[in-house]
Amino acid sequence: MEKILIIDDDKELCALIRQSVLTENIQADICHSGKEGCTRLMEEEYHLVILDVMMPGIDGFETLEEIRKKYSLPILMLTSKNDSISKVRGLRAGADDYLTKPFDMDELLARIVSLIRRYTRFNQKEGEPALLHYDGLTIDLDTRSVTTENGTFSLPPKEFDLLLFCAKNQGKILTKQQIYESVWGEEYFYDDSNIMAIISRLRKKLEKDPGTPKYIQTVKGIGYRFNKEV
Repeated sequence: MEKILIIDDDKELCALIRQSVLTENIQADICHSGKEGCTRLMEEEYHLVILDVMMPGIDGFETLEEIRKKYSLPILMLTSKNDSISKVRGLRAGADDYLTKPFDMDELLARIVSLIRRYTRFNQKEGEPALLHYDGLTIDLDTRSVTTENGTFSLPPKEFDLLLFCAKNQGKILTKQQIYESVWGEEYFYDDSNIMAIISRLRKKLEKDPGTPKYIQTVKGIGYRFNKEV
């Protein structure tokens, strides 16, 4: 059975989410502060974190940054702020998805199940190599990690999935719609902030010069392309 961690100071909402995810055979632990949540992550293994932005003490953004220093599991952020600045900040800091309060519980469940499925699925197909090698970059499908001259490190789920999708289509120009629908598994609604934030994070981790990317290159007015020369 999958297990998630809910970090939110709204006790009633936490109880409702825990009750709802049980219908999907998912267990949930609850913490009401960022500090408590970070401690719990060191004690238990989870498949996903639901993280509220507005909390007393350490807020959701600070908690997100602390979690991302050690863990690559999916993080779904909740907020009552319906503005793009908060959304982009969370995505740039390492969130995998974002949902604004109030939300439909069925939509939350669908996002949870999708994130867990993508995190736990076995990416390697029969007959496919477990390692993809490029100039200065190795992608490990088994461990969902990458190796560069800076060492080997795991990537958060959406970062890994986006990188892998582009790499497997090396040399092809991919539209933002193609990337979004393949990586997120949802209909594209012309909101490019998710894609742009994740590619920005990937470039900072993989590139010597993020301003002149070697791997995922921008095709102006269309989308992106994984460099066919690497």
